[in-house]
Amino acid sequence: MNQTTNSNNSKSKSNRLHKSYKNFITEDFLLQNEFARKLYHNYAKKLPIIDYHCHLPPQDIANNKQFKNCAEIWLAGDHYKWRAMRTLGIDEKYITGGATDFDKFSKWAETVPYTVRNPLYHWTHLELERYFDIDVLLNKDSGHDIYEETSAILQEKTHSTQGLLKKMNVEVVCTTDDPIDGLEHHQKVKKENINLTLLPTFRPDKAYAVEDPILYLDYLEKLNDISGVSINSYKDLIYALNNRVVYFHKHGGRLSDHGLEQLYYFEIGTYNIEILFKKLKNKTQLEPDEINYFKFETLLHLCKMYHAQNWTQQFHLGALRNTNTRMFTKLGPDTGFDSIGDFSQAIPLVKFLNLLDSTGQLSKTILYNLNPNDNEVMATMIGNFNDGSIKGKIQFGSGWWFLDQKDGIEKQINALSNLGLLSCFIGMLTDSRSFLSFPRHEYFRRILCNLIGKDVANGELPEDEKWLGKIVSDISYYNAKEYFEF
Repeated sequence: MNQTTNSNNSKSKSNRLHKSYKNFITEDFLLQNEFARKLYHNYAKKLPIIDYHCHLPPQDIANNKQFKNCAEIWLAGDHYKWRAMRTLGIDEKYITGGATDFDKFSKWAETVPYTVRNPLYHWTHLELERYFDIDVLLNKDSGHDIYEETSAILQEKTHSTQGLLKKMNVEVVCTTDDPIDGLEHHQKVKKENINLTLLPTFRPDKAYAVEDPILYLDYLEKLNDISGVSINSYKDLIYALNNRVVYFHKHGGRLSDHGLEQLYYFEIGTYNIEILFKKLKNKTQLEPDEINYFKFETLLHLCKMYHAQNWTQQFHLGALRNTNTRMFTKLGPDTGFDSIGDFSQAIPLVKFLNLLDSTGQLSKTILYNLNPNDNEVMATMIGNFNDGSIKGKIQFGSGWWFLDQKDGIEKQINALSNLGLLSCFIGMLTDSRSFLSFPRHEYFRRILCNLIGKDVANGELPEDEKWLGKIVSDISYYNAKEYFEF
């Protein structure tokens, strides 16, 4: 199939997909009253996207990758979809195994009707509509034609990685990058002067992942090589990490990110950090409290480095990762076997932030929680350290991972509204590995506008379209632009 225009695409669909049910994604999807519709269409819909946290491969953007088919771009690496397919009893060969791309897509098409009330149902049909102009439901009957339709469209220049980002009006993408990354792909994008700002984010989790000394020493060798620092002591480690922070800053990095079960707090000097480092160099397993202390002190040094560079630091807290040993051994991490954890957050978090604040070294900070029970903890925590220096210095991050669906987004917005200032919120991000995930920003904006629209309809807010429209515009785009100084 060779479609060259949207008109031809539409004709093809009308001929081949006419038996499928019409998609429910209308212009007013999720907008339940007229004021909500005004807010979305007049103040949010057309704004650019600042995606300040995602996991897109920067090499795919730099090389302007063209995907072979819809299974490659849509299913590979998407553990949300994998979990749903496994739940439905689909064999692993159709998920991460050796089945053909078409067969994998067919199994996903069979799965979609069974995802009703899961966010995947909304996301799937939003993505078909926004990227491919396909306005029918994906199911077993429509799957074959939709696979052919989307795979053909993906061969067009408009649907390369850079084309897809342009299509979604994406202005800034912040990827997630290890300190040992060379950032050559970010440099390439900058040199080519495409209409996109691609920036790295410093993600040093492996720099303090000392649970396995053998793996850790292997990582230190790589850090040693790229930093040019011979890492023979803990002091050397900190020097090497600072070297990489400076390097990231030179190449546009303005954010860090950390994935932790919880922040740790100890009295400084509880353990001699150099002795702990020597144990690791000798391949000696640390005790649990020694591991946590190593994380604490290393993270404290890193946060002071971020403050020196005027960066924003992000803490993603509360994930219980790699829970299925058998599948982790078979497939590795990030394959759909993580869940919400129930870690105690408040006391170590407040002590850690206070330690930095007490020396005037607390950077702009975004706190994300994975357990919804911690919503009010985070919403009140940010108020402890907002000091009037900038608007919304400490942020309660948007609904993350298992919480980036309608209910989770609404609960995050409500907690922030009740206990802080929603008007200062920097809004949504994709946190995704997929180039088809950017309608999640639209999803968020629609939910935001609908919540405010319902408040107006209930007489809880004035029917001030201009002012509330500004609030919506700020949360959707302008607050993030000002906060990160992009």
